[in-house]
Parts: sequence; C-alpha cells; structure tokens
Amino acid sequence: MTADQPAVTIPALQQMKADGRKIVGVVAWDYQIARIVDRAGVDIVSVGDTVGVNLWGHANPLEITMDEMVIVAKAVRRGVKRALLSADFPYGPLQEGVGSALKAAIRLVKEAGVDMIKLDGAADFPEAVEALVKAGIPVWAQFGITPQTALQYGISYGEAAKPGAQVPPAMTARLVEEAKRLESAGASLLDFTNSGPVVGPEVVRSVGIPVIGGFGGGPWLDGRVRMAHAAIGYAATMIDSGIETYANVARIALDAIGAYAEDVRAARQIKGAPGVAKPQP
Repeated sequence: MTADQPAVTIPALQQMKADGRKIVGVVAWDYQIARIVDRAGVDIVSVGDTVGVNLWGHANPLEITMDEMVIVAKAVRRGVKRALLSADFPYGPLQEGVGSALKAAIRLVKEAGVDMIKLDGAADFPEAVEALVKAGIPVWAQFGITPQTALQYGISYGEAAKPGAQVPPAMTARLVEEAKRLESAGASLLDFTNSGPVVGPEVVRSVGIPVIGGFGGGPWLDGRVRMAHAAIGYAATMIDSGIETYANVARIALDAIGAYAEDVRAARQIKGAPGVAKPQP
C-alpha cells in the first residue's frame, strides 16, 4: 500500500458493502503495530479493551480503565494515517447510562482522536447509539449470539457458529430485528459476534450497513476483524502452539533473543548496534 492512498471513510466502507468488496479490520494496541497494519492496507483499526488482558496482563478485561483506554488509543492514533480508527469503551460508561456513555465517547474523540466508537452489547443500549450519533460520533454497534441467547432458544452456544448448526427460525428473526434496530438507531457498522453461516447471511441481507465479525464469523459477512497479535502469532502462548496463524512472531522473537544472548555471553559484537556496520563478505 502507498502513503498517497485516500483515508478510509464510513461512506467508503458502506460502498464496499454495496460493491461486494470485503472489509478488513484488525485490533491493535500500540504504535508500532498500528504503523504496520496501516501500511498493510487494512480498512479499520480497532483499539479493543482486550488490551488489558493481552498486553498488560490484567486478570480480566473488566480491570481496564477509561484513562488506560485513552492512553492506548492515543498511541495507536499516532501510527494510523489511512485506516478508520475505532475504540472500545471499558466496562462502565455504557452501563452507567446515556450521559456517561456520551461523556466517554467525547473524551475518546477529543483526547485520543478516534474516528468511531465501538459499543459492545449495543443491542441492549440503542438509546446510547442514538445519543452518540446525534452528537456527531459514528458508532460501530456490537451484538450477536451469547450463551444466554443460545440457552433461551435451546441450542448449544459452542455449536451455534459452526457449519450445519440448527438455528431456530425465531432466533434468526430476533437477531435480524436487533440488527435493524441498531441500523435505525444510526449505527454506521455492525459487529456480529458468533454469527455462524445460518444467521450471518440473513443479517447481512437485512441491513444496508456493513456487518463485520470476529469470533464465530466467516466469509458470509461483509468483513472480518482479528487481533493483529493473534494473526501474527505474537503471544507467549503461541510459541509451542499448533494453532494456525499467518506467522509465529513469538517463536521468531524467542529465537532472536536467544541468539542475542549467545552473542553477549560469547563476547561478540551484537547485531544492530548503532555504528556497527554489517561485515563485508
């Protein structure tokens, strides 16, 4: 991708849906990864509240604070020039009411410079979607199949997103209605979790805005979103994992640091030291 490409806009994303072109989203939490994914040409960069667990080692995602989200979003903003930048709320502002949600959204826009707010569980808070949109803040609204939803309709949550899943028509109708309600509230994009190949296409056809998904999604959606660290295998747990990723950066990093340590212990010059040229053959 080249630096002179136009910045991604919400109308551009909506046109991509109309044209049948897939939207690429990634979750990023730091400046360096933000620069890399932006250069790779992704369409959306999302600052997820998963940063607390995956980057900072918190015990659970509820520990992340608004102050921390602003710090992370600022760093990612500095690295993103072309893609559309979104940020999550930490747990709290949305649940505390419309006023709290609006205050948090304004802070992320003004202090961190994000382009859009992603609202997890937005189907339960359509009034917050309306308030943010009325204030001129675009919303990426999340909804989908939850363990509670699956239980209510008598299906297995773990099976709901798999091919061949037997999804009751009433459940499909409910999710389609939720998608339409969020679109009517003014959402610019939808994040459909655990869509599966049965309900997913129905929702995509039922709304005019892009429907993107991560976990439990698939090519039936208008686009996909994935943690950049997961896509490249940049996690300590990936070193010995058999899970397929697009790279295993954790293993590469482990081997590289090991090689660096060997050079230091053997009293050899380290690679990449300032002013040290590569030896000529």
